[in-house]
Amino acid sequence: MRALVFATNNKHKLEEVQALIGDKFQLKTLGEIGCLDEIPETGTTFRENASQKSHYIWDRFNMNCFSDDSGLEVDALNGEPGVYSAHYSGSRDWEENLQLVLDKMTGMKDRSARFKCIISIILDGNEHFFEGTVEGEITESRSGSAGFGYDPIFKPQGYEVSFAEMSAEEKNRISHRAQAVSKLVEFLNKQ
Repeated sequence: MRALVFATNNKHKLEEVQALIGDKFQLKTLGEIGCLDEIPETGTTFRENASQKSHYIWDRFNMNCFSDDSGLEVDALNGEPGVYSAHYSGSRDWEENLQLVLDKMTGMKDRSARFKCIISIILDGNEHFFEGTVEGEITESRSGSAGFGYDPIFKPQGYEVSFAEMSAEEKNRISHRAQAVSKLVEFLNKQ
């Protein structure tokens, strides 16, 4: 079993991805490899940020690794919060970030949005990318208590409930991260 470093400190992401990958691969966290650094994310796209994080680990630890960057894009807000999803309100407080989106969307008819995830993996020095997107809409108010981040205000296309009202298993079947990780796992199975 080959070890892979998942370049994140977000325990929710780690749990989601571990559930999707299963026991085929041994995921190592940043802490397990002794990386306590705040990895920079200075790109203007999800792809740039994911790549930057993977290269950071590969360059410093010379370990096979992958990272993701993901976020919410709201059409009526010109794609915001986008790459700034985690600190849209100026802080990393998800309640404040979520409330800012709701406040900005007040009275707007077009509520279309999407969650997007880009994964960068560096395997034996070669970088590959995988993408997942789930279309949906921003709800008028929050509902549900599962998940994290913007899940309580995002209703995926074809569903009558928000991500935060779904079980982890149901969300993992359709989420942007699940799609990208599924492509990653398919790729890894061929290695």
